[in-house]
Amino acid sequence: MESAVVGVVVVVVFLLLLLRSGMRVINQVERGVVFRFGKALPGHRQPGITFLIPVADRMRKVNVQVATLPIPTQEGITRDNVSVKVDAVVYYRVTDPARAAIEVQDYAFAVGQVAQSSLRSIIGKSDLDDLLSDRERLHEGLALMIDSPAAGWGVHIDRVEIKDVQLPESLKRSMSRQAEAERERRARVITADGEFQAAQQLANASRIMSDTPEAMQLRLLQTVVEVAAEKNSTLVMPFPVELLRYFDRAARNLDASPAPETPKGTVPEQPDPADAS
Repeated sequence: MESAVVGVVVVVVFLLLLLRSGMRVINQVERGVVFRFGKALPGHRQPGITFLIPVADRMRKVNVQVATLPIPTQEGITRDNVSVKVDAVVYYRVTDPARAAIEVQDYAFAVGQVAQSSLRSIIGKSDLDDLLSDRERLHEGLALMIDSPAAGWGVHIDRVEIKDVQLPESLKRSMSRQAEAERERRARVITADGEFQAAQQLANASRIMSDTPEAMQLRLLQTVVEVAAEKNSTLVMPFPVELLRYFDRAARNLDASPAPETPKGTVPEQPDPADAS
């Protein structure tokens, strides 16, 4: 009887150990791909506790989180013959754990190699201005180039971004001089446009003042007020403009008046020599 009990206990313990050896825990961010006698089972195991057949089954866990893969600096020549160094970063995630575990040996390394070759290719197809200003279009094109082979590995490329574009020092100096010249040109154009508008307004003001003489007198008084605001200056009042114009009109009328006529039959009066002496 005791031997039977011992046998039962041994069997139960053996079954528990066997069950324990086949139990696996899959985290929330992982998926399990089970190989039974070397052959992958269809589908994948979900997060939680799963049981494997001891000796027969082997499970490989695949992380399905979004992973960040920096692309080392790649040197290339742009389409307009400028040597640059560009580095980028790739954001990807596994969408099919079974294919990621079967179709490629190391999907992270494979994605990195494809990203490097695609980055060099995109450098050769782009101009320098596109690398510096039109990066969104380059990001989309680079992501499409990497996603084409990665889709067959069960990997999806979420986003690709160019982080930095390193230019030669000589090119940086040339671009700096170009930018400085452009700013100087814009400053001159703005100054000239301001002078042109000021000249137009002054011309309009002069026409208005010529039609309305009182406006000139008011402008003179305003100028006097502005000058008188400074306490450290001496103000000398000129003749009023209207007074000068009055004298000018009087002189013109005097010059334009005709000489008095002498009546017929009258001898002009001769000057007296005695008065002359």
